[in-house]
Amino acid sequence: MHDRVPVHATAPLRISFVGGGTDFPHYYEDHGGAVLSTTIDLHVRVTITPRADRQVTVRSLDHGHLVAYDLDDGPEYDGVMDLAKAAIERIGVATGVDVDIRSDAPPGSGLGGSSALVVAMTAGLAALGGIEMTADDLARISYSIEREDLGISGGFQDQYATAFGGFNLIEFTRDAVRVTPVRLADGTVERLEAHLLLWYSGSVRRNVGIIDRQIAFWREGREETRMGLKELHELAYVMRDAIEADPPDDLGELLRAAFESKRRMNPSITEHTSIDRMLALAREAGATGGKVCGAGGGGCLLLACHPAARPAVQRELGRLGGRVVPFRFHPRGVYAVRGPELWVPSP
Repeated sequence: MHDRVPVHATAPLRISFVGGGTDFPHYYEDHGGAVLSTTIDLHVRVTITPRADRQVTVRSLDHGHLVAYDLDDGPEYDGVMDLAKAAIERIGVATGVDVDIRSDAPPGSGLGGSSALVVAMTAGLAALGGIEMTADDLARISYSIEREDLGISGGFQDQYATAFGGFNLIEFTRDAVRVTPVRLADGTVERLEAHLLLWYSGSVRRNVGIIDRQIAFWREGREETRMGLKELHELAYVMRDAIEADPPDDLGELLRAAFESKRRMNPSITEHTSIDRMLALAREAGATGGKVCGAGGGGCLLLACHPAARPAVQRELGRLGGRVVPFRFHPRGVYAVRGPELWVPSP
């Protein structure tokens, strides 16, 4: 029976090279913003199976969390699977559903996993309900679920990255968001992949108020925060141009500049973590530069290093804990499948 056919939705994670922080309304509404990012071949996968009753279950296959509630009673937002619950409330379902979630990202990775989950849920529920959405619609609705319905602090870049997919310059203004693919010459993708190393630091980012502190710094008129954001905004275009010109040689220096500007914007991004020590150790072992992914407080490091230096960098970083996260660039954004039917954002 078609009504009981499950929907399988898949959304990619992303690596943000530079510009995070300029995708917050308090900055871009007056100054514009820009983020350079690419989606990668790590994903969040969601399976939504309709039920014959009004019961909802949401299960994390990675962490063993399971929540259940009656659709008519609504969910309790208690910190367990809240993103999936809020997506169901926002998009709506005709009957109860069973939801299974799996993520390729380690927890607190800084690779946009939370937004990828919301976008996958939103796309899956749209496919279930026969709702058409553009990628822009999908990103905006997912943003509203996270930031408005659940009150989670954060920017706009992750929802757009995973909804659109690919290597993009994402520009933010008060009136619109523009996603422009980066023009990559033949062989550039392979060269970049060969010169980049993604390292999971082993520490998990908790809600330590990093983003709230950044917003407070801005509203207080802290000059270093304003300078850092301006630099991050400008660096998005500088790094885009460098990557389109295809020389990875200065990539490490650009990543290092991005990290220093991010720390200027918000000096708390490395507090109580091993990030500074790891970045220093990586450079001593041969990396040419690097940065923390995401808001900070732990998670993954993105490092530039020549392929010949990779074993030494990995060996030295391993002394402080963590592990390498293998990845390739991935050009496809979110999609959902129900039986033979493919759901993708409309043009």
